[in-house]
Amino acid sequence: MLDRFESRLDGEFAEVDRARLLERLAAALPPHRLIATPESMRPYETDGLAAYRSLPAAVALPADADEAGAVLRACRELGVPVVARGAGTGLSGGALPFPGCVLLALGKLNRILEIDPLARTARVQPGVRNLAISEAAKPYGLFYAPDPSSQLACSIGGNVAENAGGVHCLKYGLTVHNIVKLEALTIEGERLTIGSDALDAPGFDLLALLTGSEGLLAVVTEITVRLLPIPADVKTLLVAFPDARCAAQAVADIIAAGVIPAGLEMMDALALRAAERFAHAGYPEDADAILICECDGHAGDAGAELERLADICRAAGASLIRLAKDEAERTRMWAGRKGAFPAMGRLAPDYYCIDGTIPRRRLPDVLEGIAELSRVHGLAVANVFHAGDGNLHPLILYDAQAPGQLERAETLGGAILELCVEVGGTITGEHGVGREKINQMCVQFSEAELTAFAAIKAAFDPAGLLNPGKAIPTLARCAEFGAMHVHHGETRFADLPRF
Repeated sequence: MLDRFESRLDGEFAEVDRARLLERLAAALPPHRLIATPESMRPYETDGLAAYRSLPAAVALPADADEAGAVLRACRELGVPVVARGAGTGLSGGALPFPGCVLLALGKLNRILEIDPLARTARVQPGVRNLAISEAAKPYGLFYAPDPSSQLACSIGGNVAENAGGVHCLKYGLTVHNIVKLEALTIEGERLTIGSDALDAPGFDLLALLTGSEGLLAVVTEITVRLLPIPADVKTLLVAFPDARCAAQAVADIIAAGVIPAGLEMMDALALRAAERFAHAGYPEDADAILICECDGHAGDAGAELERLADICRAAGASLIRLAKDEAERTRMWAGRKGAFPAMGRLAPDYYCIDGTIPRRRLPDVLEGIAELSRVHGLAVANVFHAGDGNLHPLILYDAQAPGQLERAETLGGAILELCVEVGGTITGEHGVGREKINQMCVQFSEAELTAFAAIKAAFDPAGLLNPGKAIPTLARCAEFGAMHVHHGETRFADLPRF
């Protein structure tokens, strides 16, 4: 079963007459929403994992669920694979097309259908930008909590596919904790309603199953999200440390003390200096690491919690503790953190962003491990963490034009992910597996577990047409990877097929 799904990526789908495919798609979509020439498909050839790119057979842009269903039915009848795409900001290759597939781009499904301030929900289409939900809910005193760094551009449909988090997920949870209902289409174009407007839904918890399923099971066409009251009191603290291990220990101490801030972010020296020169956030460039700590709640509650948090940081060896004096300074503090990724352009021509999660108590050890791996592989690593929930985003700096550096970056990234597994963590916290981490799935899971994943995939998509070759490795791939790993002592994304 496992081998069947991934082998399709290597060309084992039935050959389909492209002219016939385009004829069927043209019957489902108006001409201006069916893209089929190489030049016009170029903007869709990759996602945020920009080192890898390929053109599909066609790009379909449905404007509603009926059109999306018609495209899916045509592809199912012809045996053509389908890759769903949102805003294309994903970082694990989950929306990478490949020759012969139809790329189902959902950006036209971009309407906020309803805001219900009494139920505290919003009903939205998958192409709606993450931040747009909070903007629409603000007049009602409400907001949508998950806030990825890409929230200006990323779509809520993509957030559901990858179970995205953000800087405030420590207190408010991931996407799965903030949605109540999904409308979705199977590969046959059949409509499903998953979840409920009520507090709970009957049957199995399929809402959690579809959230984070990376487009392998169904295509989401509508999401009902949970909205929360905008906190009355928000206070933000910048804490600097002379040693990154002390900062990591402070994170563990904060959580151990029962303090759950709304946000608890960490940046090491390399990351904070680049972010400061990019965003002018007021970060102390002589620090070895900083924490950005935010507490919110009813009037007066945030201040009391922040004082307790500051005491813990002092005990851990903080060299500077600064409270944002107003909303402008608070915004600057967060602008530096959210601008950390583009700030890497000041340090290197390219960067490779890793996403893994570890037990918080192991954060000091993992920081040291990443530093050692960086030295071994000869590439600098800037560390940006959702430290409160143990979600790491090491940024490996390299030059794609320098021979061998991309491969070295991928090898280093694989080693960092395996370190996460070794200390009891996982290979992804919010970016997903996609194509990027498919080898590391072999490290994370057993043969029996991978077989169970494939069985779930088969229950929803028996023909294996939805996003094939992503997330679930074949047992043959795992055996090959294991042999290579033992022989070479390293992990290489470069050894995966490049489209």
